[in-house]
Amino acid sequence: MRPSRLASFAVGAALVTALGAGLALYGTGRGGNGPEAGGPCPGAAEAITRAAPHTRGEVAAMQLLDVPKPAPDLVFKGPDAADTSLAALKGRALLVNLWATWCAPCKAEMPALDRLQGELGGPDFAVVAINLDTRNLDRPPAWMRDNGITRLSYYADPGGRVLPAVQRDTGSTGLPTTLLIDAGGCEIGVMKGPAEWSSEDGKRLIRAVLGASTKS
Repeated sequence: MRPSRLASFAVGAALVTALGAGLALYGTGRGGNGPEAGGPCPGAAEAITRAAPHTRGEVAAMQLLDVPKPAPDLVFKGPDAADTSLAALKGRALLVNLWATWCAPCKAEMPALDRLQGELGGPDFAVVAINLDTRNLDRPPAWMRDNGITRLSYYADPGGRVLPAVQRDTGSTGLPTTLLIDAGGCEIGVMKGPAEWSSEDGKRLIRAVLGASTKS
């Protein structure tokens, strides 16, 4: 990851302090290889092999798992405000991004996520950006509208269930955190921090996961 992007991280001394101050703190553990790793994920290992040469440049901080595992059982609100889950979205590859309006690096990368959805989103892939604000719940969708974020569906977790589950799963204690999940519902990578997701590097990575051509 380039120094300029590292400098954009908001860092706090602890998660509670971070939440209160609008800062982000990152764990240093490699995602997905703890004692809670799940069983086999047919096909996911091949996706990791395809993706490995493309974790570079703007997405060099993507940590691919040594062993893929079932994605965490996340339940959150869908665009219709009804409960949905990652399991309900199974069947296409997902880039699951956790963000909040108090997180400056999160907001900075949202336009790139929006562009990525616009360029590659469809029946085989989707960006699932889950907002974690638990108060002033009208603020996140208003911020998206005001900043031209029009291609991303609005997912939210006003109940505060998603972040603890992702923390347990990845060891990441800050935002933004992004999970890379294959079409079979298996976690294959985690990004701790922001990225320029709509860059050629980002698109090559996603195309590799999908098994599509990685040429520009």
